[in-house]
Amino acid sequence: MNARNFPEVNAYRSDLTNTSREAALRKLFGSSSIFLTSELKFDRPDLRGNLVIKEKANTHYQAGKEAVIQLQFERAVSCFSKAITLQPDQTQLYVERAEVYLQLCDFSSAALDYKHACYLEPQTETHFHRLAFIYYLQGQCLCDQGMFLDALESFAKATELKPSFKPYHMRSLACLTALGRYSDCVRLVTNWLKTDPPSADLFTLRARLYHQINQAALCYYDLKAALRLNPSCANALSLLEEMKEAAECSRQQAVSKAVEGELTDALSKITTAVEKNPEKAQYYLFRGILYRRLKDFIAAIEDLVLAVELCDAGAECSEREKPDNSNSLEEDAQAQLVLTYNDFAVHCFSQGFYSEAIMLLTKAIHEQRDESGLFINRGDCFVKQEEWLFALADYQQAEELDPQNRSIWFRLALIHNTLGLHSFGKLNFQDAADKFSVAIKYKPGIAQYYGNRAKAHTRMHKMEEAKLDALSALILGSTNDELLRLFPGCSLSDVISSATAQTVKAQLMEQTQMWKLAGRPASRLSDKLQRMTLQLDTDSQSETASQSSLSVENVETKLKPCVSPQDLLSSKEQVTEAVRRVLHQRQSLYPTGPRLSPLRLADASEAALCAAKHPYAWRNFRGLGLNC
Repeated sequence: MNARNFPEVNAYRSDLTNTSREAALRKLFGSSSIFLTSELKFDRPDLRGNLVIKEKANTHYQAGKEAVIQLQFERAVSCFSKAITLQPDQTQLYVERAEVYLQLCDFSSAALDYKHACYLEPQTETHFHRLAFIYYLQGQCLCDQGMFLDALESFAKATELKPSFKPYHMRSLACLTALGRYSDCVRLVTNWLKTDPPSADLFTLRARLYHQINQAALCYYDLKAALRLNPSCANALSLLEEMKEAAECSRQQAVSKAVEGELTDALSKITTAVEKNPEKAQYYLFRGILYRRLKDFIAAIEDLVLAVELCDAGAECSEREKPDNSNSLEEDAQAQLVLTYNDFAVHCFSQGFYSEAIMLLTKAIHEQRDESGLFINRGDCFVKQEEWLFALADYQQAEELDPQNRSIWFRLALIHNTLGLHSFGKLNFQDAADKFSVAIKYKPGIAQYYGNRAKAHTRMHKMEEAKLDALSALILGSTNDELLRLFPGCSLSDVISSATAQTVKAQLMEQTQMWKLAGRPASRLSDKLQRMTLQLDTDSQSETASQSSLSVENVETKLKPCVSPQDLLSSKEQVTEAVRRVLHQRQSLYPTGPRLSPLRLADASEAALCAAKHPYAWRNFRGLGLNC
C-alpha cells in the first residue's frame, strides 16, 4: 500500500518534523487524557514489549538451569520449552533442552532439538558433532536391545555427520556383522582401504570377513598383504597357518579320491586346497592332471602354466624353506603341460580340427623340442591337410631324434610314396622312381611301393628294373593285373615259381630281416609322457602292419609278445604262398594213364618231344632266365 495515496499520513509526517512531540500526540489522539501522560510512557523502557518477552524468557531459562542442577529434568524441560516458546530463535535454548532430553534418555527429542540448533547455526560444527554423538548413543542402546537394523540406521546417520570418526564406522560394521551382511562389511572395509592409509589390521579384518563368506583365495591374499606391512602380526599369522593346514588336508583327501577313481570328487577337493593356498605350485599341478584326465584341456593348461610360473618365480616359499624336489616339481609341470597340449591336439585331431591340433602341437614342441612323438603327431596333422612337405619335414626331424623308430619309418615311406605318385602324375618319372626307392628303403615289405616303381621304370623304358620290381610286388602279394603284362604268356604261378623270382624273394627276405634288425618297435614319448600317437588313414597305400603301428597307444604294459606282428605277417604270407603252390600244382587222385610206367626216353628224345609240344620260341625270356 503506497503512502502517497493517503494525504493524511503525509500531513502526519510533516507535522512530526515541524512540530513538537506533544503537539503531534495531541493532534493524533485528540482529547483523550490517557495518551497525554507521555512522561509516564516513554520514560520507563522496562515496559517495552520485546524487553518484557526477553526478560520473561530469561527467567524461564534460569529456572530451567536451576532445575537441572537439582536433577529435576522434567521441570527443566518445561522451563526450557516455555523459554523456547517466547524466543524460538535462540539456539542455546534448544541445546539446553536437548541436553536435558539426553539425561532423560529421550534420544529422539534430543536429536530433534540439536537438528533445530544446526538449522539455526549451520556454521557451528559442535552442534553437528553433538548430534552425531546422540545418534551414536541411540544406536548403541538399540544394539544392546538386539534391534540391529534400527541401530545400523542410527550409526549410519552418525557416520554421515562425522565421517572421519572411525568408531562410528566400526559400530556400523558390528551391526552389519550381527545381521549377517558380510558382503556389505567387505565393501565398507574396502572403502576404508581406499581412503585411508593401508594397515595390517584393516587387511586382517577384511581377510576374516572373506574367510566368513568362504572366499578363501581373497582371504589368503589379504593375509599376505597384512604380513607384508607387519610381518609379526599374530592374527594374520595364525589365520594363515590355519588355512595352509586346511589346504593340505584337502589335498590329501583329493589324492585318496583320485586313487579310488572318483576324479570329480578329487577335483572338488583339490580346488578347495588351491583356494586356501593359491600360491602352492603342487596343487595346481595336481589339479591340472585331473583336468587333463577329465578331458577339460583348457582348464588343465591354465593350471599347469600357473604351476610352471610359480616354480619359476619361487613364489611358493622362501629360499630357506625351498624343498629339495622343487626342480623335479618344475620338470613334472613342464612334462604335464606338454602332455596336455598333445592330448588336446589328439582330441582336436579326432574331431577333424587339424589346424587347431597343429597349433597345440607347435606349443608343445616349443616347450620340449627333443620329443620325437610330438613331431610325429604334427606330421600326421599335416598329412590330413595334405601338406606333404611340412609332414615330411616333421617326420625327418622325428627321425633325427629317434633314428631307429619303425613308426617313423612307416610314415616316411608313406610320404615318399605319396610324393612319388604326385611326381608320376606330373610325368616326372625319374623323380617319382627316386621317391619310390626311398619309400622302399624305409619299408621294404610293401608291395604297392614296388608296383609304383615298376610303373615309373616302365614309363622310362627301363624294362629290366620294371620286371624286377614287378616280381617283388607279386611276391609280396600284389593283385595288380597290370604287373603281369610285363610277363606276356605267363601266369602268376609261373612267374612266382621261376628261378629269378626265387632269387628276388630271397633278396626281399634278407632286406626285411635287416630292416627288422636295424629298427625297433615304436617307443613312447618319454619317461614322463604317455604315448599318444595320432592314427593316420592310409587308404590302400599301406598294409595292416603299418596301420597298426600308427594307432593310438593309450595303455602302458610291461608284457611284450614273443613274436612281433611283422613276423606273424611274414609267416602268414609264407603259408599263403605254400597253399597257393599246392593248389596249383596238385596231382589228380585218380589214375589217368597206364598202371605201368613207360620207359624213360633218352635226354635228346625227351628234349625233342618237349620242343614238339612247345613250338613257340617267344615263351623263353632270355633276359631274366625264365623258363615258362
